[in-house]
Amino acid sequence: MFYFNPRLKTVKDMFKKLYFVLVLSAAVACHAAPSKPIRVDGSNDLQPDARQNLVCKEVASLISKYNYKKVDLNDSLSAIIYDRYLKKIDPDHNYLLASDVKAFANFKYQLDDDLKAGNLNDVFYIFNVFQKRYLDLIKYSLAHINDNFDYSKDETFTYDREDLPFVATQKDMDELWIKRVKYDLLNLKIASPDMVKNKETLKKRYESLLSQSNKLSNQEVFQTFMDAFTEAVDPHTNYFNPFNAAQFNMEMSRSLEGIGATLTFENEYVTISTLVPGGPADKSHQLSPKDRIVGVAQGKDGEFQNIVGWRLDNAIALIRGPKGTTVKLQILPAGSSAGGKLKIVEIVRDKIVIQDELAKKEIRTYNSNGKTVKIGIIDIPAFYVDNNGMQAGDANYHSTTRDVSRILDTLRNEHVDGIVLDLREDGGGSLAEAISLTGLFIKEGPVVQVKDTRDKIEVDSDDDPSIAYSGPLAVLVDRFSASASEIFTGALQDYGRAVVLGTQTYGKGSVQTEIDLDKVIDPSLADMISKVTGGSGKPRANGSESTFGQLNLTIAKFYRITGNSTQRHGVTPDITFPSVIPLDKYGEDTEPSAMPFDVIPKSDYTKAGDLSPIIPQLKTLHDQRMATSDSYKYLLQDVADFKTHDAERSITLNEAQLKKQRDDDDQKTFDRDNLQRVALGLKPLKKGEVKPKNEDLDFVKIEAGQIMTDYININKNVTQTMPAAKGF
Repeated sequence: MFYFNPRLKTVKDMFKKLYFVLVLSAAVACHAAPSKPIRVDGSNDLQPDARQNLVCKEVASLISKYNYKKVDLNDSLSAIIYDRYLKKIDPDHNYLLASDVKAFANFKYQLDDDLKAGNLNDVFYIFNVFQKRYLDLIKYSLAHINDNFDYSKDETFTYDREDLPFVATQKDMDELWIKRVKYDLLNLKIASPDMVKNKETLKKRYESLLSQSNKLSNQEVFQTFMDAFTEAVDPHTNYFNPFNAAQFNMEMSRSLEGIGATLTFENEYVTISTLVPGGPADKSHQLSPKDRIVGVAQGKDGEFQNIVGWRLDNAIALIRGPKGTTVKLQILPAGSSAGGKLKIVEIVRDKIVIQDELAKKEIRTYNSNGKTVKIGIIDIPAFYVDNNGMQAGDANYHSTTRDVSRILDTLRNEHVDGIVLDLREDGGGSLAEAISLTGLFIKEGPVVQVKDTRDKIEVDSDDDPSIAYSGPLAVLVDRFSASASEIFTGALQDYGRAVVLGTQTYGKGSVQTEIDLDKVIDPSLADMISKVTGGSGKPRANGSESTFGQLNLTIAKFYRITGNSTQRHGVTPDITFPSVIPLDKYGEDTEPSAMPFDVIPKSDYTKAGDLSPIIPQLKTLHDQRMATSDSYKYLLQDVADFKTHDAERSITLNEAQLKKQRDDDDQKTFDRDNLQRVALGLKPLKKGEVKPKNEDLDFVKIEAGQIMTDYININKNVTQTMPAAKGF
């Protein structure tokens, strides 16, 4: 993703204009009587609350007026929203009947009016019908676990029905699910012949599905529909409910405030999975993985709330909170029975840095004409910045640029000869970080151009003439490198500063601003909403969670300094690798609502170097290696195998055939892994032998380092407009 902070004058003006409109419309939403909800017997009959009706209406208004695409909220868009909503709740047509969908037809051109009115009754009715079908089918499956299935018959189960029509009759649906039960049991039977145990395992699995469905709240329904709505407008305008907004901002900052524990949901208990090293939970020496949290209290004197059976997100909201505050936990220690003695643990919350998601380095060595070449590889998972830490004056706050700068200092001391920046699967993040990170590798100049809704073009530049690293540089990308990654990569490519390796990037060329809806909606209306929605018995959001959530609104498009947009086209590498990720299924150009590619005038910039003479030489050397590389051959086979499996839609229910297929696949995978290991100079494994930890089988990364080694060897032939690269 790629975001602006809402500090621009135009955004401030927008908020001022919106304020009185929001106050008036919110008041109407709070007091107007919505149409009567339609009950669906057999479902949990979830219904929207006043807060969601208000947010729905205001988000629709914001998008209609201020989204970059200027899309009309009309019947045409309503039909797209409707189709997306059905696809989200029943993507493989395994639950809803054709008759259900026919009955929903009245809503297809009604959803635009519902959004404008803040009326979610139709949306929740559709979901409740779906949930009734879901619950009925899981219960039906439970009733047929003990059927005597014939596993010698030649029949198949179609597990992917996305492109097939909705099932016509209940009889047809029952037959489909009988095959589902048979398939699930057959999978277990191939792994273990103990059918009594297998049936008990499947029974627990289905009961867990029922339990999870019964824990769904109106928040999930609302979020699902809002996703369908915003994605129908454009792929990157998103509404986040309060919990998801907190998660999003945590990921952007790579930090959170809480106890420092990863939680999972197991057998109705909120269970500790891992402890963050050095976090409050770890330092307490009173908590361990597999401990179960039974109750939570706020402060030293707060009363405990029992959270057994709670949804995980609600429990997290209660446990997480501001730095310096106290939370008490009732703990059922790992290994204790359900009736075991509870212990009480008191923890002072603190700021937690998610170390695993920060930039990190490694050094690989290569042999070149008898000499050792050291290549530093920096993995950059995102363009992140801890805005709260920065604004609070924290001298140690984390950001991509600060972290990479520190890593460059370390690599300087370790005397590396070249650097590869690994941006694979880096989905982007902060625009400011993309600009400042570029500045570590160029002297100064424009980095990106941004065109807003008024067609005004702004050029954002690096104004710092200092350079952190001027030596041989490559950037490694893949299909999931997006947004800020593409701005950074494109800028270094346009300046002739780095060789770009990998596959065509995602193609996201749009800019979003984060709108905290709590700051837009009048506080007095927030109080009114709280009174309307209070008393439900559910935990209230606290800590970093908001009341109304957050809207990430597309407000601009960005362009490379050459004038080309990255929208849909992405960045094309100088040296291309085969893509295991199917380019025809993932990427901006596969999104129906994506904006088009276009071009604007180029910026005034001076190239740092001319890599055009060196790139053909690097490509020739790379191609020569690949022609005889077993690793490259196996990569091509992996791509072909992925396409083959991805095209499959059904599977046999004949035990002998399925077992042979599984055995053949397992043996093929085992043999392929060993061949790949040998090709990379590692010893093959025996059956059952565990792979060594931290073993690197990343052939693409290894080859990227080899290309960088070639670059270093022939760097003297590069024509540059600045002094030859000397490294640090």
